[in-house]
Amino acid sequence: MTEELFRQDAYASDCTAQVVAQVTGADGEQGLILDRTVFYPTGGGQPGDRGCLTPEDGTILPVTDTRYDGEGRIVHWLVPGTAVPAEGATVTASIDWDRRHRLMRMHTCLHLLCSLIEGGVTGGSIGEEKGRLDFDLPEGAPDKQALTDRLNALVAANHPLDIRWITDDELDAQPDLVRTMSVKPPTGSGRVRLIEVTGVDLQPCGGTHVRATGEIGPVRVSKIEKKGKMNRRVTVVFEEMDPQ
Repeated sequence: MTEELFRQDAYASDCTAQVVAQVTGADGEQGLILDRTVFYPTGGGQPGDRGCLTPEDGTILPVTDTRYDGEGRIVHWLVPGTAVPAEGATVTASIDWDRRHRLMRMHTCLHLLCSLIEGGVTGGSIGEEKGRLDFDLPEGAPDKQALTDRLNALVAANHPLDIRWITDDELDAQPDLVRTMSVKPPTGSGRVRLIEVTGVDLQPCGGTHVRATGEIGPVRVSKIEKKGKMNRRVTVVFEEMDPQ
């Protein structure tokens, strides 16, 4: 299995790695599996990283997407027709850091949003400019401006984030930690990764996050939509990218 460096340090933007295997997709895309990577694969509502792989000859190979395959391996997908390095070759893996950092900021922001709304999370999506969570809310929707104000107060308080691990059994004994109704945290390896926003939120999550909430920057709840009898979709945007 690929060593997932992004789980240990979300701020690592590049690493050296060896090619473990070559993969060909259904549409002719070329992909590479590495022994270690800083590239986050699509999962938990967060898109896979983009960037490039650079073999020792200096050729730049753009990575268009990063995803798990059917065998649970992380595949770095390249442009169709790319001449890929051979197994055992050394490459430098470099993510598109600006894009990743925006995704980290928004992912962390959605943890704050989750802490402010009582209700199970029925879906979600993380983007570079906006993100959303869907909530099971039988009592109706929250006030958009009040929610914006509370979110920005948590951002401004600069709460630190911490990563810790618990066992599968410990998670089973604390079912309230799991807020998502449609997606369950991965279990079976013996331990589960928790993301804690100190004093604010604690839940299982495998994504990438910033070190403290102040790094998120000003945000705004742009829409609250009714998506079913009890389902409410709350969309958040970065103020710098979508000013009123």
